[in-house]
Amino acid sequence: MNGDGNHEPEADAAVLQAVGARLRRLRAEARLTLVELSARTGITPSTLSRLETGRIQPTLGQLLPLSRAYRVPIGDLVDAPRVGDPRVHLHPVRRFGLTFIPLTRRAGGVQAYKVLYPPARDLPAPELRTHEGHEWFYVLSGTVRLVLGTEQDLVLNAGEAAEFDTRTPHWIGNPAERSPAEVIAIFGTQGERIHLHES
Repeated sequence: MNGDGNHEPEADAAVLQAVGARLRRLRAEARLTLVELSARTGITPSTLSRLETGRIQPTLGQLLPLSRAYRVPIGDLVDAPRVGDPRVHLHPVRRFGLTFIPLTRRAGGVQAYKVLYPPARDLPAPELRTHEGHEWFYVLSGTVRLVLGTEQDLVLNAGEAAEFDTRTPHWIGNPAERSPAEVIAIFGTQGERIHLHES
């Protein structure tokens, strides 16, 4: 940084190169071509190429669809990994009134999160949803309510786990009025099942 508080051009160029390298790595891990990524994001292949080579700075309007396409928080797109630093730097994300803390860094495939459920009074009424995939979760603390279709309405306490096909209409929430609940959740994509093995 120079005397007037502005960043040096060399530092800005290094940041852009790091972002570009991160975007290239995510696309390689997702096994997508520029044309395929363009179809998913609405960003032209030439712009995607310039972003990946660090020739242009990404805008929020470009980061949002890239974040959705790669299933990572926006912060992960712009934070270059620290070389030699073994620590995992977590970036919590708030969605649907819940807090998701990613525990895995790679794009696609099985994803693990710590999820914080606020008390029932802070959540909307149960609304059953469906989507492709498979889910497993383990209750770390508090109580979690799992509604599966019209047949099952279960309450799980700390130390209990559940596994289900997310194509079944479902809802997960915290029935407690004052205490939050914490779970470890593993989400699988279509056709990927999380198997539990007895030792």
